[in-house]
Amino acid sequence: MKVFYSETHQLHNPPFELFEGGQHMPYLENPDRMERILSVLKELDWTEILSPEDFGLDPILAVHDADYVDFLRTAYEEWTQEETTYKKTALLPATFPPRGWSHRPKSLLGRAGYYMFDLSAPIMDGTYQAALGSANCALSGAKAIASGDQSAFALCRPPGHHAGKSFGGGYCYLNNAAIAANWLSAQGKVAILDIDYHAGNGTQDIFYERGDVLSISIHADPDAEYPAFSGFADETGAGRGSGLQRNFPLPAGTNDGLYLSALGEALELIQSSAPAYLVLSAGMDLYDGDPLGSFKVTRAGIRKIGESIARLDVPTLIVMEGGYNNKALGINITTLLSNFS
Repeated sequence: MKVFYSETHQLHNPPFELFEGGQHMPYLENPDRMERILSVLKELDWTEILSPEDFGLDPILAVHDADYVDFLRTAYEEWTQEETTYKKTALLPATFPPRGWSHRPKSLLGRAGYYMFDLSAPIMDGTYQAALGSANCALSGAKAIASGDQSAFALCRPPGHHAGKSFGGGYCYLNNAAIAANWLSAQGKVAILDIDYHAGNGTQDIFYERGDVLSISIHADPDAEYPAFSGFADETGAGRGSGLQRNFPLPAGTNDGLYLSALGEALELIQSSAPAYLVLSAGMDLYDGDPLGSFKVTRAGIRKIGESIARLDVPTLIVMEGGYNNKALGINITTLLSNFS
């Protein structure tokens, strides 16, 4: 299996994040995640670790608004040029627009709140380059399966599935899976399956009114978990995309059996749509013991999830999303990947 990995992810290493109540915490989406995964991948005889190609901005701008991408590119440098009385480590907004307010502010911090929907996606000097590298990993994997490989793994960091057409958040800046899926849609019919613990609200935003991509997310109930405002079962697409967005919100404590039951329903939908390609947003925060999750899915459950998806026998791009139990992360993701090797 071809594995696409870029060292540019190391340029994005925020010093902290803010939890509920303003608590400062070490940044959970950190470079160590990739090192843990790489250390396991390098021990396997069925993986080939490759650097991604540079696809330029066109595939990214086909998914994300140009103004948003330009904000990501310029925000940190613009911020460091502004005079302030405090030390600048990472750009975070302090003001967010209320419902119905769509005016794009001129000030930098105003634009930060306009484009970033939470406090978990700080922007640093290397964030934009890291996000580009991550997107190129997904695009390189997409090219591999479009060229005849049955599967490929995009070892993406930063992750992407919370990034929408014109917003970032939840550790995400560019939606790697959506960029790859859109690129593949020119080659054939595409389905996206998101198994990250958290709803893929950004992916939903991008494809919600499109009639060419089936998008399915299995995740924690947003009434109790992040991202709170998206991922409900009654959100099923609109316009040409009506019926092509499907959400499977699951309760806290979901175990292997309950998860696999929901997955079975999702796979029936995918099979019925007969896609030429599958993009799998693979978050390992569904694992029992993840610091940001409440599911009780075991490693044996992860293996069965992989077995079930692989039985579709559709060329599959696996895109790395979340997963914050770093000690278990490498074994968990390779347990999933082994079904596609």
